[in-house]
Amino acid sequence: MDSSRGRLIFALDATMSRQPTWDMAQSIQGEMFRTTAAQGGLDVQLVYFRGFGECRASRFVSGGEGLGALMARIVCQGGRTQIGKVLRHALDESRSARVGALVFIGDAMEERIDDLTATAGQMGLIGVKAFMFQEGQDADVSYAYREIARLTGGAYAAFDVAAPRRLAELLGAVAAYAVGGRVELERRAGEGEGAARLLLSQIG
Repeated sequence: MDSSRGRLIFALDATMSRQPTWDMAQSIQGEMFRTTAAQGGLDVQLVYFRGFGECRASRFVSGGEGLGALMARIVCQGGRTQIGKVLRHALDESRSARVGALVFIGDAMEERIDDLTATAGQMGLIGVKAFMFQEGQDADVSYAYREIARLTGGAYAAFDVAAPRRLAELLGAVAAYAVGGRVELERRAGEGEGAARLLLSQIG
């Protein structure tokens, strides 16, 4: 494995309500690769859940076209959230090789928050930061996502599906962190990048 490349887990809720956001994420995910190309590059693994207990992880891919092709084959289906499985998967992956960051995009949380925060705490202990991006303004979801981010030393942000540029900038900033660490975020923030400043204000 090329140690100069970052590894990022890109996780999405693929239950039925998520189709518009899934389509948006598919269209802008290349931002993660473009923003890190000059730093050594990025390998991204797609993780998603949908339906009745289905939670899957792809191989790691090293280009936007490869990730886009994986996402294009997936159709959102009804079901409940499985954020706990995503967090446990990130833990398992980090034990085989360093994971620079976990990105999660969703709009719901239908699990026991105590279970999620227990796993998030374990992630924080081994240095896997979760960047939790919420579509919408549901207060209970916001609380859960913020707690997961806080316990892992990561960050939380809300976005609107009608404003895809904000999510693209957030993904680019997390990718920069996954490859270059806090130093790269500080550099980007110093150049006036709002998403980098937002993440820096929260990460531990």
